[in-house]
Amino acid sequence: MRRHLNLAWFAWIVLFVCSSRAAEPELADLRYFRELVETRNYSLGQPVSPQLTPDGKAVVFLRGGARDPVLRLYEFTIADGSLREILTPEKLLQGAEEKLTAEERSRRERSRQSLRGFTSFQLSKDGSKLLVALSNKLYVLRRPDGHVTELPGRDWIDPHFSPDGRAVAAVNGGELHVVELETQKDTALTSGATETLRHGTAEFVAQEEMDRREGFWWSPDSQSIVYQETDNSGVESRFIANPLHPEMAPAKNFYPRAGTQNAKVRLGIVARSGSETRWVDWDREKYPYLARVVWKEAAAPLCVVVQNRAQQDELLLSVDPANGATRELLREKDAAWLNLDHKPMPIWLKDGRQFLWTTERNGAWQVELHSADGALVRAITPADFQLDELIDANESDRSIVVAGGPDSRERHLFRFSLEAKAEPQRLTHEPGRHHGVFGETKETFLHRFDLLDGRTGWEVARSADAKQIAQLPSVAVRPSSLPQVELLRTEGARSLDAAIVRPRDFKKTSRYPVILDVYAGPGHKQVLAQPDRYMIDQWMANRGYIVVAIDGRGTPGHGRDWERAIRGNLIEVALADQVAGLEALAKHEPAMDLKRVGVVGWSFGGYFSAMAVMQKPEIFRCAVAGAPVVTWENYDTHYTERYLGLPSENADGYKKSSVLTYASNLNRPLLLIHGLTDDNVYFQHSVQLSEALFQSGKSFNFLPLLGTHMVSEPLLRLRRQTRIIDFFDAELKPATK
Repeated sequence: MRRHLNLAWFAWIVLFVCSSRAAEPELADLRYFRELVETRNYSLGQPVSPQLTPDGKAVVFLRGGARDPVLRLYEFTIADGSLREILTPEKLLQGAEEKLTAEERSRRERSRQSLRGFTSFQLSKDGSKLLVALSNKLYVLRRPDGHVTELPGRDWIDPHFSPDGRAVAAVNGGELHVVELETQKDTALTSGATETLRHGTAEFVAQEEMDRREGFWWSPDSQSIVYQETDNSGVESRFIANPLHPEMAPAKNFYPRAGTQNAKVRLGIVARSGSETRWVDWDREKYPYLARVVWKEAAAPLCVVVQNRAQQDELLLSVDPANGATRELLREKDAAWLNLDHKPMPIWLKDGRQFLWTTERNGAWQVELHSADGALVRAITPADFQLDELIDANESDRSIVVAGGPDSRERHLFRFSLEAKAEPQRLTHEPGRHHGVFGETKETFLHRFDLLDGRTGWEVARSADAKQIAQLPSVAVRPSSLPQVELLRTEGARSLDAAIVRPRDFKKTSRYPVILDVYAGPGHKQVLAQPDRYMIDQWMANRGYIVVAIDGRGTPGHGRDWERAIRGNLIEVALADQVAGLEALAKHEPAMDLKRVGVVGWSFGGYFSAMAVMQKPEIFRCAVAGAPVVTWENYDTHYTERYLGLPSENADGYKKSSVLTYASNLNRPLLLIHGLTDDNVYFQHSVQLSEALFQSGKSFNFLPLLGTHMVSEPLLRLRRQTRIIDFFDAELKPATK
């Protein structure tokens, strides 16, 4: 599950806030939060998506200003530490406004992209050219001299260089095109697109739930492209209107609800010069989900990963591009569900004789080495390692670099040998969370660090020992102070990752109301060894609260069984663990007043908040539910059915997991917040809950926002958070209330 406003709407929000029962926070707190949102949690001005050039001599990255979300293109030379601005959106737009198609806005929503300007770029394989998109147009920049060429056409989607760097493929109007850079010739490789039939783009659930946003892939020799055809003719349509502009027609989206028909997907292979499509053959009725497509190494085959609808059976298939025939390399099964690795698998070694694969088959994520026929050679990482991600493979020394480690709150880099079992080499040591980006040369890599002491940034590091060579320049504002967060593991029947944030002026002898900042759903952790995660929690705590976060069963980082304990019922286990965690934390911190507990969350966290205040009113005195999923029958197939199965096969689980089942129980204050144009968790959900509560004679607060599932606009974030803390102030203070 994943997450524009005009001045008139801002004015409405301001009036709404001014009419709330509590006053604005004190000026210092207001300045703190304003700076927090204007800097996007102090992330603006830091390098974004850095890449090493193929020769390893420079780093290309995007960067905005300290309070400017418009990304520009930079190049950093490692040897002398020089920085040059390569290209700016202002230069290309020449005073015009950036414009986005509805399809591009939707793609950015799927990837939770709220920045502007050059939101991505691509280096050609030889490093001589850069490809950027801006305002629905494509531009190619020559690195040596900075010359920029605008490619013909507009309204392009998802552009990619060919491996030989001589062409760009992209989607326009539902068709896949190739533009030859030397001649500027534009060739449409597909035809027949309609409103419901599209070529070259991923369907909704692939983008939103599978972490697959690509809909076509170049062959390693640049002569062919494999592309996705998506047939949405059987998928339900949903319409979203803009309430401020009732004269405009509603936007139409294809959205497969749980239990309804998905898009029908198939893969075709077409020559770069244009030819008849050869279709890839697999049992699409039994395995309708196209999860991954990998075609990178010349000596390795085109591979696809497909899943059955229940996501309990998965095949890795090799494809013969000449005729589309497939051959099974390996199969994964899980009685609950199969998670997809965020890194597209498999990763083939360049000689095509072996590939790397990640699996939870033995109870936790592991990296395995397989021979070309799919046979297991050996497990590379042990099951008790707590693997988070496979970062890179180095064939010269037969090793891999992975992220993970013994503490699920932290994230460290380790090197493992591909040969016989050997002790891993730990590359990072400072407490916090670490990430690595490798290029073609393996002597250096890009190291991202978010440390528990507040230091954060990107550096160029030696691969041998992760020692810094150079720091990538940042213009980000650094916070004047860090959150006062304590990370711990609770005691009791089950040890849970937890965090406590206390007020700046905390007094041990006082008693404080408690706010549970919650998600509690699969695929996401709240408790991280990363201070900027707790900036808003500290802001709330400074108003006189103890703010806590807890990760219970169903969240990642503790193995297969821990995560799959929620199968069939999305609330029972999650609610039990959050309550147990609160009680355990109160024993650790006696200043927590469990008679005054509020809960706040967004998306799945909003769902949890609504359920908590209805099912456990003796624990939760009030709740803020942001963009909650209210009825799982109205959420998408791939996410919902992974955990609950089909509605026809688990009617009881859907009923027990529905907020409507408990709406008549509400006897505590509830603030419901939802974006009117949310195309992930539709506004329908909060309307359903509002109607059920109204018919049950229940009082509640409802704050509609003109926006989507993301809330990134600084003023809107400020006003929303002010409204939330005013609500808590009214309901949790004073103690005698």
